[in-house]
Amino acid sequence: MSLGRRLLPAILCATSVAACSAPTTRGYEYMPDMVYSVAYDSFAPNPNTRDGLTLQRPVKGTIPRGFMPIHYAATEAEAERAGRELQNPVVPTARTAVEGQMLFETYCAVCHGKRGLGDGPISGKIPTPPAYTSTRVREMPAGRLFHVITFGSGRMPSYASQLSQRDRWLIVAHVQGLQHAGGQP
Repeated sequence: MSLGRRLLPAILCATSVAACSAPTTRGYEYMPDMVYSVAYDSFAPNPNTRDGLTLQRPVKGTIPRGFMPIHYAATEAEAERAGRELQNPVVPTARTAVEGQMLFETYCAVCHGKRGLGDGPISGKIPTPPAYTSTRVREMPAGRLFHVITFGSGRMPSYASQLSQRDRWLIVAHVQGLQHAGGQP
């Protein structure tokens, strides 16, 4: 075997070790502002904007990501209109039924009770909420129930800030199940 063939692996190994070592000097930066941008605090003055503020208001008419606007007001007439116009977009499956029940038990059962009879743990401390088996509530369509959860009704507050639209529709589906079950588990 020739000397070159014996030294070749050693030369390759030494070259790879030398090539993989960290550089001892730092290279030049072409545009340092691109690497280290000048950050402004949200409430600090900013000379680069028209009004001098860093935190800008969103453009009029913009909609936050994941949010769908609801074009109804918090009135009785609008609640009736929502009952006529809105349909539950959530497809009923075993999974959505369980999700709706869990959400109902978290947000609604404390007042309405687990079976929707208006006998929740705090029902004695507040005016009794209506039972889902009552004629008035049993005849409410899905859109009206959604409107009530979204805007509130009577002493019931709005849950729009705590629950997404999908979660509200899941609760509506569960409430309708309780309406038809007549308070049976």
